[in-house]
Amino acid sequence: MSLPGVVSRDEWLAARKALLAREKEMTRQRDALNAERRRLPMVAIEKPYVFTGPEGEASLLDLFEGRRQLIVGHFMFNPSWDDGCPSCSAGADEMSEGLRAHLHARDTTFAYVSRAPIEKIEDYKARKGWTFPWYSSHGSDFNYDFHVTMDSSVAPVEYNYKTLAEHQAAGTGYYFEGDQPSEQPGSSYFLRDGDRVFHTYSTFGRGAEMTGGSYYWLDLTALGRQEDWEEPKGRAESAHGAEPDFIDRR
Repeated sequence: MSLPGVVSRDEWLAARKALLAREKEMTRQRDALNAERRRLPMVAIEKPYVFTGPEGEASLLDLFEGRRQLIVGHFMFNPSWDDGCPSCSAGADEMSEGLRAHLHARDTTFAYVSRAPIEKIEDYKARKGWTFPWYSSHGSDFNYDFHVTMDSSVAPVEYNYKTLAEHQAAGTGYYFEGDQPSEQPGSSYFLRDGDRVFHTYSTFGRGAEMTGGSYYWLDLTALGRQEDWEEPKGRAESAHGAEPDFIDRR
């Protein structure tokens, strides 16, 4: 197992200050990138999507719960499964009531949407002890239109703004491996102006890391995420794969 080098406090402080300068520059770059994201144009949602929640049918507008903004977490849950995706479940474990209260204080609602029927969603949610809003898009085009369910018999498949051919050329064709329909993770962001709903942003794949969680805490530690792709190598006695489900496989 490889550990950081041992130096004097003065040597550590010099190295830390050098890294701090880079961290501050990254913070400024992140602020600029966030401003560019806010400058993106938006697209009006014209299709009348119908979801099912614990109290019955709901429109996309209903999911806002009266607030100006809506964040939809695309939770991977195929209708044929009894349990939701382990990696999505790990992220959902961190979706606390306190975090959602802070979003509410900024006029923003968070809700998960999955393709599984509401009965399966409610059963899994109860078993996990979760309290966040979670709706079924079963029978609607929502997952296909936002490219988190891959089924070429329904719509041309794409993920993270690339077609199957583009992913294959880039060496990321693994997103489309396995039988269809297949599920992929992501999150989508909406703005309400009166009763009109607009799509402002979606992110997929590792883009989900922008929302923080356990990974961002681990990034600040000497051992990092303890996954096999990280540098420097050898920091973890038993490196994990790049699987964000936080299941201890040792």
